Amino acid sequence: MVFAIGFVLFALGITVSVALHECGHMWTAQATGMKVRRYFIGFGPKVFSWRRGETEYGLKALPLGGFCDIAGMTALDELEPEDLDRAMYRQATWKRLLVMSGGILMNFILGFILIVILAVGWGLPRFDSPPATQLGAMSCVADQLPDLKSKTCTGSGPAQQAGLKQGDIVKAVNGVPVKTWAEFSAQTRKQTGTFTYTVERAGQTLNIPVTPELALSYQDVNGKKIETPQEVAKVGVGQDQYGPMHYNILSAIPASGAFTGQIGVRTVQSLAQMPAKVADLWHAVTGGVRDPETPVSVYGASRIGGEAAQHDAWPLFILTLASLNFFLGAFNILPLLPLDGGHMAVVIYEKIRNVFRGRKGLAPGAPVDYMKLLPATYVVVVIGGAYMVLTLVADIVNPVKLFP
Repeated sequence: MVFAIGFVLFALGITVSVALHECGHMWTAQATGMKVRRYFIGFGPKVFSWRRGETEYGLKALPLGGFCDIAGMTALDELEPEDLDRAMYRQATWKRLLVMSGGILMNFILGFILIVILAVGWGLPRFDSPPATQLGAMSCVADQLPDLKSKTCTGSGPAQQAGLKQGDIVKAVNGVPVKTWAEFSAQTRKQTGTFTYTVERAGQTLNIPVTPELALSYQDVNGKKIETPQEVAKVGVGQDQYGPMHYNILSAIPASGAFTGQIGVRTVQSLAQMPAKVADLWHAVTGGVRDPETPVSVYGASRIGGEAAQHDAWPLFILTLASLNFFLGAFNILPLLPLDGGHMAVVIYEKIRNVFRGRKGLAPGAPVDYMKLLPATYVVVVIGGAYMVLTLVADIVNPVKLFP
């Protein structure tokens, strides 16, 4: 039930994000004197609508996006004679660019607001991580249950009893060098008696003997769930992780700005990696292990939102929705039709062309003929649509799972 509520809430968050994206176009168009004929959320058959002033507002049956119909967005639009002077394609370059970027800016603003809420309410996570083999919280040792949770236990565990401390960096397990937590876990699991951890603490190298305890585990050495439990050596220690940094409302603003910059870098990197992720998505669809770094569809993102709610991980819920807004904004900047960035590229081309024509004493050229750009637009639509279908199928048959 909680999963379903989280799923619906996240899907609603996506719908609101799309609605505000289109509002960004609508409000900037209205502010610069252009005529907005229609503003709808969704596609397909009309559910209902109402008219206010010169704009029809409404909802359509398929909540898969939305649109803002601005009169004369291109020279191909049919216009009433009285709307000709207000046609978007006849407006000043700065006005057209402002309107085209309005939706993108709205996504960035919404993402930033969500980050501020996260900073004040739960704190901002850190993108940096401790060394891979740095020890974290310590506890007693107990058998693992089939749901991968541990039985209740009390007292200290072997790690604490041996004198290990949180923050110690393990360099070797019984003389075997380790560089990753997986290597640390694998070497620890196989021990049958007292052994030695070589750790680095405050610039010193220490050799600390530890006597492990045997306990049942439903995970193999790679962390994958197994049906029949194995008895393995455990010392009662987890990998260290940095906790979130908390802020008040004033300090949250600059901190959120810096955090947004870090997300921006990661978003650009994700966009650059999208073509290379096709093979990973296909691998997931055909039965392979799903890479958690692969793109997700609206359904997949909503599923992550549902899991976050189910595990009471609301910071993850908010961060995922904020990241989605940053990605949507950055994706729309790409200079490809029919994206906003494609229309902006056309406007910039017309401006540069007319500047050079003016230097030659020529009149401004005619608006770009969008009919000539249709083949390239169709290619983008087909490739983009195929990518979306592949991502959706992967999310249905082999979804990203952030929780065991």
